[in-house]
Amino acid sequence: MRVLGIETSCDETAAAIIERTENDQGDISSRILSNVVLSQIAEHEPYGGVVPEIAARAHVTALDSLIAKALDDADMEIADVDAIAATAGPGLIGGLIVGLMTAKAIAFAAGKPFYAINHLEGHALTARLTNGLAFPYLLLLVSGGHTQVILVHDLGNYQRLGTTIDDALGEAFDKTAKLLGLPYPGGPAVEQAARNGNAARFDLPRPLKGEARLDFSFSGLKTAVRQTATALVPLTDQDVADICASFQAAVADTLNDRVKRSLQKFLETYPEKNNPALVVAGGVAANKVLRQGLEQLCVQHGFSFIAPPHILCTDNAAMIAWAGAEHAARKAPDKLDFAPRSRWPLDSSAAPLIGSGRRGAKA
Repeated sequence: MRVLGIETSCDETAAAIIERTENDQGDISSRILSNVVLSQIAEHEPYGGVVPEIAARAHVTALDSLIAKALDDADMEIADVDAIAATAGPGLIGGLIVGLMTAKAIAFAAGKPFYAINHLEGHALTARLTNGLAFPYLLLLVSGGHTQVILVHDLGNYQRLGTTIDDALGEAFDKTAKLLGLPYPGGPAVEQAARNGNAARFDLPRPLKGEARLDFSFSGLKTAVRQTATALVPLTDQDVADICASFQAAVADTLNDRVKRSLQKFLETYPEKNNPALVVAGGVAANKVLRQGLEQLCVQHGFSFIAPPHILCTDNAAMIAWAGAEHAARKAPDKLDFAPRSRWPLDSSAAPLIGSGRRGAKA
């Protein structure tokens, strides 16, 4: 099965084509035939964050040409595609409308089945695309809009173990960078500055560390960073580097504590599971310090550590196409009146939390 995927939920416009093959024994193989991503960083950088109206207009301008390029890179035409998949939520509603309506139009005109995909599910299933990972497994999703630990039982069966009760981790990185006068996006800028910093200089808080609950909180840490920086004004380059290093160390300690408890929860749920795995997805997963800490944690507890390539951790259409192919193998297509959803939790049974951590409307 070959699926065209479209992703426009935030500030990347993307189109991709994947191929999914399943043999009589149920063994699944995959190939990414094309994967085109157009970033809007330059458009949003002057504002220090994503502006929804600018994002939606950029999607309108670029999407048709990106779909054409994805087809060209795969040496295919629309007639060669078996299904169309598009992100239907969660995300910025203007961007979602652009991608969803485009996908519906192509599906209708070409007579192809259409699949509306949850953006979070795209992240959750990427490790099956890249590593052929079997269910069940544990997912840590850390991005500009989300910080969640999810127990992935099966396709369509997701249990949220923990989520942020205020800021998402990527948002905390971005706001820290903006406070310190570093460029957007904030995650890479903070990580780079921290390389020259002293992580022990400032004793910043580790929110919720030691608590039995599996949720995250970064608002208090962000406030502590602001108070520390304000007390040092005017900031030197070394001050900025030390604050970044101390902030990053606090985040690493917090993540390791929260994830350690989640690993234990997984083992309680699946005590007979051989070679359990932790999958880390989202743009923040590219941070080397955080990644090394999580890798060491997995070694200590007997888990495999899986992080898809960076281009497949950030927003992309290959993961949307793959999720579409996974669903196409099990269920009928979605109807063309499927409406975009600014909010669409993977675990619909989980109680919503106030201040769920979002960039724009993407949580």
